[in-house]
Amino acid sequence: MTTYGLLVFDGAEELDFVGPWEVFTASSMTRDNADTAVLIAERGDPVRCAKGMRVLPDHTLTGHPPLDVLLVPGGLGTRREVSNPAVIEWIKKTSAEAAWVTSVCTGALLLHEAGPARGRRVATHWSFEEELRGRGDITVVGDARYVVDGNVVTSQGVSAGIDMALWLVGRLHGRDHSRAVRRYIQYEPAPPYLADEPNPS
Repeated sequence: MTTYGLLVFDGAEELDFVGPWEVFTASSMTRDNADTAVLIAERGDPVRCAKGMRVLPDHTLTGHPPLDVLLVPGGLGTRREVSNPAVIEWIKKTSAEAAWVTSVCTGALLLHEAGPARGRRVATHWSFEEELRGRGDITVVGDARYVVDGNVVTSQGVSAGIDMALWLVGRLHGRDHSRAVRRYIQYEPAPPYLADEPNPS
C-alpha cells in the first residue's frame, strides 16, 4: 500500500496537484484500491487555489498518516509559503521520512527552502528557472519535463506533473502498470490543433 500526500495552500496551481491526484487515484483503482491519496494543508479550512477552485483538505500538517510519497505543487502561493516556517519545517520533516519527494512547477522553490532540493538537479516552470538558479546550491534542468535525482522527482509546470506522476507509479508498480493508468485516463499528448491540420498529400 502506498500513501500519497499532496500539499495544498492558498494560491496553489490547480492542475499541479489535481493532475498527479488523478494519476495516483487511477493507479490505486487499477490495483483494487490498494493505495490512498490525501490532501494536506496547514489548517482544515477550505483552500482557494490559483484559478479560484476551492478544495477541502483531508488532514492538517499535524494530523495526517505517514506518507510514502510527498507532492508539493507550485503556483503563485509558493512565493508566500516559502516564508511560512510551519510549512517549510513540515516539508523538511516529512521529506526525511517519505520514500519519494516530488514537486510540480514552482513547488521546487519550497523543496529548495526546506532542503530536499539542495544540491540536486531539478525541473521547474520555464518562467521561474533563472530565479530558482539564483538561489544557489541547485542545478535547474531546462529541457526535461521531469527530473529524477535520487528520491527527489521534480517536474516542469502544470501538465508536466502528470508525466512525473506516471513515471512514479511506473517506478513503484512497473511500466506496464503505468501504461495501463495512462490508457485509463486517456493521456495521449499531441500538438495543439492537430485535428485542424489538413492531412499531408
